[in-house]
Amino acid sequence: MRLGITGHRGLSLEVETQVRDELTKLVVDCQTEDLVGISCIADGPNAWLAQAVLTHGGRLEVVIPAAKYRESLPDWHHHTYDELTARASDVHHTGLRQSNSQAHQVGSEIMVGLADRMIAVWGGQPARGSGGTADVVAYAHRVGVPVRIVWSERATRD
Repeated sequence: MRLGITGHRGLSLEVETQVRDELTKLVVDCQTEDLVGISCIADGPNAWLAQAVLTHGGRLEVVIPAAKYRESLPDWHHHTYDELTARASDVHHTGLRQSNSQAHQVGSEIMVGLADRMIAVWGGQPARGSGGTADVVAYAHRVGVPVRIVWSERATRD
């Protein structure tokens, strides 16, 4: 089973705990000898799924949307990003340099193409900008990749 992840960043601590628990349950339910998590390793759900997959014996594939992607992430997340990228069995690059909406969408499309199923930590609202979670969900639907939505009714975003 190859699980891709897309999701909102900036979730509250309470929602983080709920989402992490749900992601862990999904990983355990999908646990096979061939469990692979596919993620861009942004802070939040992308990193949480990657950690859950590795904790439960799966492999991790990382999609890097742009050469300057790491620089666009919060400084406090760099250590986690570096650690997870170093543990990846495969790293896929878009070939793009600037970390912008276009690069994020291209990276997400690569991820969807590699996945058997997508997990979306998503409140069902339109994307705040091009390449957001809603756009990734829409793309997965267009190309026929099933999407499992994870969201709490009490969830809020920054």
